[in-house]
Amino acid sequence: MSTAAATPARTGQVLADLLPASRVRDAALVLGGAALTGLAAQIALPVPGSPVPVTGQTFAALLVGTALGAGRGFLSLALYAVAGLAGMPWFAQGTSGVAPSFGYILGMILASTVVGALARRGADRSMLRMAGTMLLGEAIIYAVGVPYLALARDMSATAAVAAGLTPFLIGDALKAALAMGALPTAWKFADKR
Repeated sequence: MSTAAATPARTGQVLADLLPASRVRDAALVLGGAALTGLAAQIALPVPGSPVPVTGQTFAALLVGTALGAGRGFLSLALYAVAGLAGMPWFAQGTSGVAPSFGYILGMILASTVVGALARRGADRSMLRMAGTMLLGEAIIYAVGVPYLALARDMSATAAVAAGLTPFLIGDALKAALAMGALPTAWKFADKR
């Protein structure tokens, strides 16, 4: 059997590419990705001792990136950030503007782009690759968000890690587990069509 025959027909695609191509589709996907992220940000639980709540926002941002691909994922999260800066109250807990947690939003833009590029290379097709993709995306979000929090709140690195990283690790593991099941399953259904 040749390797060409063993290669899935959808290599190089993300889930959004399964929809009929058009500029209207792409605009709707970008807008929908931003709206999904804004909606997920409203699922928020305060964390004692931290200015950063636990939200569904990071899960949505990574899901948007993997489902839409790097370009549309970047545009969705950039739109989300710009609209929030302009006053749209769809950051965590219905806020807008610049806050100590804004670094996480900047990290989400970068993470969405990276996980979208990985998804185009098939990282969203298996549970194991999806786990690695989500963990990398979350690491990128923290790599930008925690230092931003430290600067915005004039915190030491240790205090910023304690307030902006440690309390979120269990929740992020659960979010990664959800994505590990959701995206590879979506591809299995798509491949049956």
